[in-house]
Amino acid sequence: MMTQSADQTPSAEIRDAAAPAPAGLPAPIQHYIDAEFVDSADGETFDVINPVTNETYIQASAGKKEDVDRAVAAAKRAFHEGPWSSMLPRERSRVLHKIADLVEERGARLAELESFDTGLPITQALGQGRRAAENFRFFADLIVAQADDTYKVPGRQINYVNRKPIGVAGLITPWNTPFMLESWKLAPALATGNSVVLKPAEFTPLSAGLWAGIFEEAGLPRGVFNLVNGIGEQAGDALVKHPEVPLISFTGESSTGQLIFANAAPHLKGLSMELGGKSPAIVFADADLEAAINATIFGVFSLNGERCTAGSRILVERSIYDEFVERYAAQAERVRIGYPHQPETEVGALVHPEHFEKVMSYVELGKTEGRLVAGGGRPEGFEAGNFIQPTVFADVPHTARIFQEEIFGPVVAITPFDTEEEALQLANDTKYGLAAYIWTNDLKRSHNFAQAVEAGMVWLNSNNVRDLRTPFGGVKASGLGHEGGYRSIDFYTDQQAVHINLGEVHNPVFGKAD
Repeated sequence: MMTQSADQTPSAEIRDAAAPAPAGLPAPIQHYIDAEFVDSADGETFDVINPVTNETYIQASAGKKEDVDRAVAAAKRAFHEGPWSSMLPRERSRVLHKIADLVEERGARLAELESFDTGLPITQALGQGRRAAENFRFFADLIVAQADDTYKVPGRQINYVNRKPIGVAGLITPWNTPFMLESWKLAPALATGNSVVLKPAEFTPLSAGLWAGIFEEAGLPRGVFNLVNGIGEQAGDALVKHPEVPLISFTGESSTGQLIFANAAPHLKGLSMELGGKSPAIVFADADLEAAINATIFGVFSLNGERCTAGSRILVERSIYDEFVERYAAQAERVRIGYPHQPETEVGALVHPEHFEKVMSYVELGKTEGRLVAGGGRPEGFEAGNFIQPTVFADVPHTARIFQEEIFGPVVAITPFDTEEEALQLANDTKYGLAAYIWTNDLKRSHNFAQAVEAGMVWLNSNNVRDLRTPFGGVKASGLGHEGGYRSIDFYTDQQAVHINLGEVHNPVFGKAD
């Protein structure tokens, strides 16, 4: 376990300025299995670190195979013996709407836990709670309005599609916006009648425990929701390999996704994986420059830069390149760094010292690969914790590692281009393909470029504002499959075709008597 290094021991001033640990925390953070909070079977725990001081503030139960087995058994029993999987959609919808109500009511507590655990600015943590409630409302409405395919041949045949919940869904979630991304998977999995086992990220287990009380109060039946904390290589691995978990939905790094793909293959599991990104933002000379700068600043520095869809490669047409770099760097320098609990903070602390060291290694590498025009180190007055200045590199060649590799922090690379063809080549020149942002007032170019760019999602003259009805996912190394809207319904259900003969049975007869 990573511990606070001697040269970064927080001073009394740092401790005084940082928010105290939220009151009323469990000791330790426990699993939630079959409607009960329980310790790990072997009693083991792991440390959870405050990203502002890098000091351990709580322990969490360290789940392993035995704990996952118990959770899966509870979920399977609830699926086969309980009422949830056979409820009418309207009945499940009422429970989901109640869940959304409770998430909204507990928004302040949720944001407090999320901000303290992740280092996210409190104002952005509040937004994640609102989005989590919206996810549940969306799927509560969708399952009631769901229409399935019917094909008719009048007088001869009707063909229709049944949708059935699959069973136990394994949900493995990341640490950057934990509660919201948990809702993204929980809402459709539960809406369609499945039972679930959630394995939250080990860096940020705090807010996941809120789901238990919310689900109990909303009336979710016993055993439908189960939670196992733990290290990915132990708890996550056991969940992926469990033979009675037919579905795995995972959000995280591409390298971890490769391991999950391999480990799930022997069981032929259904997989949905939203992986890494190195998304381009392409700014043409005819764009609204102020809007493009504001959007691309927000796109890479919000959520502390720890977002999969961050537009962390900005490609700028050469005729406006110098002006763009100058204005972008000046605005990045004005981004307010601060303690996560302070409402004026725009960039807080990165989630964990391991991740801080990774991002800082890219900052140092960037100084050899591009021209540093903003940031580049630890901000003054924050000698402890995981604080990094919003950092901007210009003149970055496409061969640079900071151009090609996902950094997942407040670091951006800016590169010039001369022609539309070069811009497209640069945009597609990575192994990733999650998102792309295009800034131009040329209508024809915007649509043609969007179709040609290798990305699962494209925003034209917009930052990342997503309609929940649309598919979310990437191409290439950025993912496998899509979720969101009806795509989530597809993933969490089996589709069964039923064929009914309405007329004379018409088929060849073999072995007919003379």
